[in-house]
Amino acid sequence: MAAKSIYLDYNATTPVHPLVLECMLPYFSHQFGNASSKLHTYGWMASEAVEVAREQVAHFIGASPAEITFTSGATEALNTAIKGIAQRYISKGKHIISFPTEHKAVLESLEYLAENGWEVQLLPVNASGLPDLDALKESMRNDTVMLAAMLANNESGVIWPIAEMAAIAKEKGCLLLCDATQACGKIPVDVNALGVDVLALSAHKFYGPKGAGALYARRRNPRVSIAPLLHGGGHENGMRSGTLNVPAIVGMGKAAEIAASGIAAYQEITLPLRDQIERELMDACKAEVFCKNEKRLSNTSLIRFPGMLASRLIPLVPNLAFSTGSACSSALPTPSHVLKAMGCTNEQAFETVRLTLGNLSQEEDIQHTIDLLKRAIITSL
Repeated sequence: MAAKSIYLDYNATTPVHPLVLECMLPYFSHQFGNASSKLHTYGWMASEAVEVAREQVAHFIGASPAEITFTSGATEALNTAIKGIAQRYISKGKHIISFPTEHKAVLESLEYLAENGWEVQLLPVNASGLPDLDALKESMRNDTVMLAAMLANNESGVIWPIAEMAAIAKEKGCLLLCDATQACGKIPVDVNALGVDVLALSAHKFYGPKGAGALYARRRNPRVSIAPLLHGGGHENGMRSGTLNVPAIVGMGKAAEIAASGIAAYQEITLPLRDQIERELMDACKAEVFCKNEKRLSNTSLIRFPGMLASRLIPLVPNLAFSTGSACSSALPTPSHVLKAMGCTNEQAFETVRLTLGNLSQEEDIQHTIDLLKRAIITSL
């Protein structure tokens, strides 16, 4: 009998919740209408389902439904926001502030703008991957159009002081774009409490389907204007043209509804298991846990095993599914840009793995994970 595989890569993606799948299925078959077809019941039913999902996603992040635009995921939402804000606010200036630990969807969008005449300033972070708020305040200028910062880092799990950063941005009339992809479903997210102007999220990070995401854009104090990235049909009030993926949107709405009421339970499951992993591996293998004393997501552990390259460790534990950093970058033979920004050497970065837990993580699996990692590391060093 084959050994059981244990999934430890929930920050990369999550399984679709059974209730989410149940809600989606009718929209693949007998309720297959196009939400833009307004002349018959098939289209009306699809359109109504989309609007219900819009309300669910809006409630999930404390927004109003009119502030939600559905996208194919957070990458599209971030590209739309960054490029669309740059286009609409160019009369204010061409200065943007962000950080080297952001997701590649942000960094590469900013690189695109830099290649087209924008001044992109990436402020350094400390060894815990956190920003210096005094340095941020000093860097703000009257022509600073946008500050782009994530709420929780996808590799380290560190939670950023977004509310404080939003207050700094507001003093200069600067928009704050927040990538909340890893935070949604793991910690409470409220756009008004945080003070963010634009926010991106993706359904597959909180037990919804892949290929569904949303872009929040504030409509009051201030009203944010974003030029669309996609044209052709004027869907989503002109913000995102293209036939709506109704099954995925319905699934995202249901996943948001479930996640909104399940955050406390999620933390109760993941936090003790994460702490157990870190405690036992530090004791047995002299493992180094990054950002251990910082405010982190309850499910995320970024761990370095000195002397053991991750590329050597992975084949020794073939039944464990984990990553060496962001899933979006793991195919690249380069050290994690997050760890490099935190001051790690290439060698230290290559000795680091990311273990992330989820709703389906069980104590017996975590203990087996610890035993497998301890055996592999101790016998190899």
